[in-house]
Amino acid sequence: MSFSQQPLEKGKKRQSAAGSGNDASIQPDPIGMSAAFRFGPRREFPAVVTQDKTRHVCGREHTTFVALSLLVSVEKNNMRQMWKRVLTLLVLSILLTGETLMSQTPQVKNIVLVHGAFADGSSWSKVIPLLQAKGYKVTSVQIPLTSFQDDVAATKRAIAAQDGPVTLVGHSYGGVVITEAGNDSKVVGLVYVAAFAPDAGQSIVDISKAFPKPIGLEKLAPQPEGFLLLSPDGIETGFAQDLSKEEKALLIAVQSQTHGSIFAAQPTQAAWHSKPSWYIVASNDHMIAPEQEASMAKQLKATTTTLPSSHVVMLSHPKEVAKVIEDAAAGVK
Repeated sequence: MSFSQQPLEKGKKRQSAAGSGNDASIQPDPIGMSAAFRFGPRREFPAVVTQDKTRHVCGREHTTFVALSLLVSVEKNNMRQMWKRVLTLLVLSILLTGETLMSQTPQVKNIVLVHGAFADGSSWSKVIPLLQAKGYKVTSVQIPLTSFQDDVAATKRAIAAQDGPVTLVGHSYGGVVITEAGNDSKVVGLVYVAAFAPDAGQSIVDISKAFPKPIGLEKLAPQPEGFLLLSPDGIETGFAQDLSKEEKALLIAVQSQTHGSIFAAQPTQAAWHSKPSWYIVASNDHMIAPEQEASMAKQLKATTTTLPSSHVVMLSHPKEVAKVIEDAAAGVK
């Protein structure tokens, strides 16, 4: 096919390429757009002349190629955009699902609770079911209260029985116990509930000298062989003054004799130096001065919650105490 034109002989008219005899003045159409969209007889296109040579271009074929190239390019771009959106949604879905699962599954599932003096493991009776309902494995240690060494040993046995990381919780004198036992490698967090938190080489007597003597300590009843009990009046007015009459009677019935030597016991290493700590201050405590509790919490650099409670805050405010323990298990500071 030739697109070049020959000179006309004098007196003759130029005919169309189809030989129809009609006049067909050919306008320059270098990119072939008219040929691509015009209906009717196919027309020839003039040569495109450059400085050094003449190139013959078929407008319709060129335009079709350009159009197809554009369509393919657009289609590829659309596919890329579509897959980008799909992958973005997939990643977001995975992240959101993982976050939901993390919020539903405790990071630390084992919680070991240590009661204080003049009490037993039933001190945690209201907190235990709340934690169990959230999927935690809860162990309430029955420490013998015969000596500091015996109490630490009982707590260590409970920690050893756990199948993974442990959040260790202590109430009152139980805080001294967890300060020592908490050095176990399984323990990842400490919770002090209106509890003593001495440093290494310090006793309860040592760290309490600078604070007012609570009225509850004036209600002690000496027992044979160096043991002590809280009198019924001591429990009713100094230990658990914000509980019901029935709850107070139960505490009187279950309290264990406590050997007086524990008040002079000194931890050899304070776990709170190396483990994150949480502290609950009982602002109406008559067994430990609330000012002392706040001071200990500050020394521990603990995440601190203050509740308007007697000394047995886990019985008067179980939901709030359980929430702090859950936060500790999840590592929420």
